[in-house]
Amino acid sequence: MFVAAPALTVVYGAVRLVDGWDGERGPGLAWTGGHLAFLAALALFAVALWEMRRRAGGGALATLTAGAALVGVACSIAQFVIDLVVGARAADHAAMSPMFAAVKDVPGVELAVYVAGPLLFYVGLLVAACHLAALVRLPAWAAGCVVLGVLTPFGGLDLLPVAGILMTLGLAPLARRAEPSFALTA
Repeated sequence: MFVAAPALTVVYGAVRLVDGWDGERGPGLAWTGGHLAFLAALALFAVALWEMRRRAGGGALATLTAGAALVGVACSIAQFVIDLVVGARAADHAAMSPMFAAVKDVPGVELAVYVAGPLLFYVGLLVAACHLAALVRLPAWAAGCVVLGVLTPFGGLDLLPVAGILMTLGLAPLARRAEPSFALTA
């Protein structure tokens, strides 16, 4: 999950780039495939965030961080499901715009599903990684990669593959340092 989730982010970012080569994104196979890849990434990130909470000791900060991040994951999932439905219903790219506008016209949807909600996921991931680094359960360089990975898309969504690679590098040490939730005794 620690490697698969950000690796699927790389897949989504790469498919998104390919989908935009003709100057438009969606609808079609690339739109759908990319969005499905990121939905899988979000599901894996949810599991990873809860495991990061456990590895941080499950205290108030870890629980608040994981809770906020999971709300962000849920909002992001809602966004991607909306994108998939619009992509499935639209005959072409031009038909997508009024459908998205109708969704965003519903009071609170744009803020919750497209702006503030998803931001909770990324901030939560960043805080969780830094918290683990402060507890010396994740190398500082790895937390730095996660921070850079979270911040990179602010330079443009075409940088999503780079962000995914950085997050993969940052979270990989957690995959290698599996801490079992139970101990076998002889």
